[in-house]
Amino acid sequence: MNLKVISRNVGTALLVSALFMFFSILVSVANGNDSALAALIISFTITFVVGIFPFIFVRRTKAITMRDGYLIIFLSWLLSFIFGMLPYALWGGPFSVIDAWFESVSGYTTTGATILSNVENLPDSLLFWRASTHFIGGLGVVVFLLLIIPNAAPVRLRLTNMELSSLSRSGYRSRTNKTIVIFSSVYLGLVVTSFLCYKLAGMSWLDAICHAFSVSANGGFSTRNLSIASFNSLPVTLISMVFMFLSSLHYGMLFFCVVTRSLKPLNNPVLKLYVSYLTVFSVIAAIVLKNGNFASSWGQAILDGSFQMLSYASTTGFATADNSQWPYFLSLLIMFAGTICGMAGSTTGGLKSDRLLLLFKLLIANIKESIHPNSVHEVRFGGTVVSRDNIFPHVMYIALFFVIWIISAILSMIVGGGMEVSLMATLSSLGNVGPSVGVVGTFGNYGLLPAFSKFIYTIDMFLGRVEMYPFLAVVYMIFNPARKF
Repeated sequence: MNLKVISRNVGTALLVSALFMFFSILVSVANGNDSALAALIISFTITFVVGIFPFIFVRRTKAITMRDGYLIIFLSWLLSFIFGMLPYALWGGPFSVIDAWFESVSGYTTTGATILSNVENLPDSLLFWRASTHFIGGLGVVVFLLLIIPNAAPVRLRLTNMELSSLSRSGYRSRTNKTIVIFSSVYLGLVVTSFLCYKLAGMSWLDAICHAFSVSANGGFSTRNLSIASFNSLPVTLISMVFMFLSSLHYGMLFFCVVTRSLKPLNNPVLKLYVSYLTVFSVIAAIVLKNGNFASSWGQAILDGSFQMLSYASTTGFATADNSQWPYFLSLLIMFAGTICGMAGSTTGGLKSDRLLLLFKLLIANIKESIHPNSVHEVRFGGTVVSRDNIFPHVMYIALFFVIWIISAILSMIVGGGMEVSLMATLSSLGNVGPSVGVVGTFGNYGLLPAFSKFIYTIDMFLGRVEMYPFLAVVYMIFNPARKF
């Protein structure tokens, strides 16, 4: 284990958070030194000092092992959560320590779940910090780090391979050290464009930047208690839908559409699957809402149904309607959409439509081989033959997802979380969706749930954001310290 390379790289990740704390201080000053100024100054000072410390006292080194790489990823996220909770905890108000931790983890993992019953009571600077954690987490704590490391550095190549799953990298058709540039360019382009659109639609500067950070990261934190519904604006609703959808697509695909000025990259089987199930589910939602008198017109039913379906499928969590008033079947359907979610190579959480398609193709191939034992059926994915060995980790990921879901839900029930809330909130947290159903639905919050349940949900958020393997690798190393990587 190389503590030098680990400390310097983790320090870089903390400096990114310190930078946005500084921006939040400027927002506070611009608003007449609001009530969060002192909390933000103290948080910034602590985070900056700890982040800069390794650069002063630790000599630079490029050597990195697999063990170092996983620890950098794990610690960069974990310490970002810890230092990111400081502004909430020091400000006080509705934030206990566990609630500050919950809000921080939810922000960085772009989950968007909240303990707040009245978001609008927060000072503007804290609202900006809250949205900033989405921006940082959407691009990725480690991706920020990789942008600073020189292209030729071996540490950059290895961390890129660890931070991004093989599903994410496969669609870029570019050298690994270009992947980060592509991802960052598309992400920043979505942030800037969505900000301009929101501003033109009539939002204030603060509302526009906060919602741009949220929608581009598929996060869901809003500056309003009723989320997008509070603006009562069709343009704002449609802009949110457009950018929720774009942000849930593979960034490499979007990049090559722009660069080549062609729609050919959109001829993608995963995109077809994603759009197909979104369309079918949205139609079902509209019919249920209209026939059940949950919408005054077909137009309203189509808008509300498609918005909430897209919001969950993209794991954003914005809302235009209260799904706790909807039929339970419809709530389960949008949770199913949030579990499948968008495409790999985006900022969405969940299982990813890519894995679902791979699993379906593998299932069909196995059925054919069981009928014709002497035949061999290849699994093709986007025109490319995928070996069974390469499919196995993704099948294992799906299995792990549901195993962890059940274990987490049982633990939450044991401490008094309730069966329905425990099952749905755990699934939502693990998929980084944010809102769930019932009391933790689109207009609900997690504030009144047991403290230990909240802690379990934050672990699930972390697991979902890093796609489990880096987290589990570090846990394995803790219990097998002598094992070399």
